[in-house]
Amino acid sequence: MNDEHSRALYDRALSVMPGGVNSTVRAAIEPYPFFVQKGDGGHVIDADGNRYVDWVLGLGPLLLGHDLPEQVRAEVQRTASEGPMYGAPTEIEVDHAEFVVRHVPSVEKIRFVNSGTEATTSAVRLARGHTGRNKIVVMQGGYHGAQETTLVEGDADNPRPSSAGIPQSFSEHTIPVPFNDEDAMREAFAKHGDDIAAVLTEPILCNYGIVYPEEGYHEFLREITDEHGSLLIFDEVITGFRVGGLGCAQSEFDITPDLTTFGKIIGGGFPVGAIGGKAEIMEGFTPAGDVFQAGTFSGHPVTMAAGLETLKFAAENDVYDHVNDLGDRLRRGLTDIVADQAPNYTVTGTDSMFKVIFTRDGPAPSSLEEQCPAGCRQDPTCPRYDYSPKNAADVKNAETDRWRRIFWGQMKEQGVFLSQNQFECQFVSYGHTDADVEETLEAYKQAL
Repeated sequence: MNDEHSRALYDRALSVMPGGVNSTVRAAIEPYPFFVQKGDGGHVIDADGNRYVDWVLGLGPLLLGHDLPEQVRAEVQRTASEGPMYGAPTEIEVDHAEFVVRHVPSVEKIRFVNSGTEATTSAVRLARGHTGRNKIVVMQGGYHGAQETTLVEGDADNPRPSSAGIPQSFSEHTIPVPFNDEDAMREAFAKHGDDIAAVLTEPILCNYGIVYPEEGYHEFLREITDEHGSLLIFDEVITGFRVGGLGCAQSEFDITPDLTTFGKIIGGGFPVGAIGGKAEIMEGFTPAGDVFQAGTFSGHPVTMAAGLETLKFAAENDVYDHVNDLGDRLRRGLTDIVADQAPNYTVTGTDSMFKVIFTRDGPAPSSLEEQCPAGCRQDPTCPRYDYSPKNAADVKNAETDRWRRIFWGQMKEQGVFLSQNQFECQFVSYGHTDADVEETLEAYKQAL
């Protein structure tokens, strides 16, 4: 494929932007990323005119694909034509809030912000303000935005900042434990339970290759936080309105968190974040309470229109049936391909998310009969159970360099755009077709 224009654009970008990008993950591909010119259904066209099946979808926000249905496009255009923004409340943000409260059982009140990072930052502040405690438990390797509380690595005994520019003293209030490890969580509460404001976790670990929870894990988190007077915060920035439909992943797992953070789909492809939860906790935000939170662009009318119309379209049409069916077909097809060509690897995902993790520890299972047919579910009876990733460290130990340096490029050459590293999710949209699935499975056969 010709990529001369993308190469020239990257050369220009390096002169005026750090690393040539405005978000670090975009530079993960070497020697340079391709620059997108436009989207078309479930595809993108790059700056050189090359066309790709797009399974990145803006890293998740585009549930409907790149072509917005007429009712969504019309409402976005109408709202934008009335004025960019006002710094004052609008009816559309009330409409959107009512829709979310109606469909997500745990959300009694909601506040819209401008990004997933802002949502989790505000949720952590609210949890600390509500409980009067300082410490936050997070999952090792989990990602909750570019904020000081969660840019932490190490373990519960030796947390440290994972980025320059963050004082060590900040990380002392964060307790990283492995996902799916009940014993580690019990130990953290045994040592610090009186000062733990909240446990913050994704219901499915989605920024580290898609790791499903062990059966009973979320029930355990709900019980231990209740026992110690701490809050349970679900980060549904990725899973919200994608896993479990309009009820989000928490409805699929039948868990009621105290607070939930949202992003991506809730804004219909425009910049957005949100915090929702129990009214008594949410009322802690100013001006009702004393936990400060504000933002010039919060509840932006164009974003609110895009998000609300996207969710309304999904509610009134076969969106979730379509994307989940294609996701299931992809994962089943990939499971067959991996069993034949790379039996050490693990297919992960659920609903409209999918990924192949290049797991490598130990020999492959001796038999793959009766394995999870459409993505790892942490089923103890599955022959892959002892080989599949249980936490972020397991994914990090996979062949991440091979995925990025060799496999991604081979898929690109076949016209398939995958997430830029081993850790990010891949997504299905309403704009994808059966033909896109078949083309992608054939590309995996060739690349693996």
